[in-house]
Amino acid sequence: MNRRSVPPFTLQQAAEGSPTLASLIARARDAGERLRAVEGLIPPAMRPAVQAGPAEGDVWCLLVNGSAAAAKLRQLSPMLVSRLRSKGWDVNTIRIKVQSGR
Repeated sequence: MNRRSVPPFTLQQAAEGSPTLASLIARARDAGERLRAVEGLIPPAMRPAVQAGPAEGDVWCLLVNGSAAAAKLRQLSPMLVSRLRSKGWDVNTIRIKVQSGR
């Protein structure tokens, strides 16, 4: 077997070479920053059940494990929207999606 030695490259280098990958990384980073901005408003025991989802326009999605956590997040969503807006994000709606099969 004759393999050409190719030096390894970082995810950063791969992203720079691919606009699609760069966009995906930026969206994931933005979602994570949004979650960090509001996590203080989420009860500590519930935080492990919440994941940042995608943002599309003025709608941001939160992924949750279980309907009880989803119900509590729906109650908190006006405060979460207010916090995000105060931090500079253009968010009017938080969509809650319950993940199944976990």
